[in-house]
Amino acid sequence: MNQKWNLKIIVKEILSTLVLFFIISLIVNYIRKPDIKEDIYALEIDDINNQKINFHSYKGRPLLVHFWATWCPTCKFEAANIQNLSASFQVLSIAVNSGTNEKLQAYMKSHDFNYTVINDSNGALAKRFNIGAYPTTLIYSGTGELKFTEVGYSTTLGLKGRLKLLD
Repeated sequence: MNQKWNLKIIVKEILSTLVLFFIISLIVNYIRKPDIKEDIYALEIDDINNQKINFHSYKGRPLLVHFWATWCPTCKFEAANIQNLSASFQVLSIAVNSGTNEKLQAYMKSHDFNYTVINDSNGALAKRFNIGAYPTTLIYSGTGELKFTEVGYSTTLGLKGRLKLLD
């Protein structure tokens, strides 16, 4: 049977493919989800500008914690999403194995990013949180409960929706 391609069939095929891709990405995300037992709100760490970050002070509103790396292509692609979210939500990012504070400062400046960055230069913090893939984004409720974990690329809309659910 020779089926003619028309707009309706093309749209149906595209939508079917997108739904399948979405379902597969949810399954992969679930499989790669880190088992986190660490209390992030107990941390007090300096950021790349040597400002003390007391995680406990972020309680009360949803918090997005984003593990990423300058050498990670997906992280580079997602960085603009994190920048957009940082204008309206609490965002702390943790750069893993990405060099010195000065190198990270230069990276942030060259890309016009101004969200808070903590330098995990040797990957010890990522290891404490069982982060094995980058980017990994953790979203905590205002009460400090880990509610969402995203491994891999996440859209601004997807992350914003999750944050709004907790707001």
